[in-house]
Amino acid sequence: MMTGIGWGMGLGGYLWMILAVILVVAVLWILVAAIAGRDRPAAEDTAQILRSRFARGEISQAEYEQARRLLGI
Repeated sequence: MMTGIGWGMGLGGYLWMILAVILVVAVLWILVAAIAGRDRPAAEDTAQILRSRFARGEISQAEYEQARRLLGI
């Protein structure tokens, strides 16, 4: 009579399950990083915004220079 003992997945099956979970987590991590990375402005965009604000008179020359130093532009 068979009681089901010995018909489990074994060590190999559990390893494949763990690898599959790790793969799913890695893919989700990459997707989230890609989506979050699109929201950050590039250095050129930041410099352009700063120049535009200075040109419109929203910030003074001292503020412009300080922002450039802080941003490393």
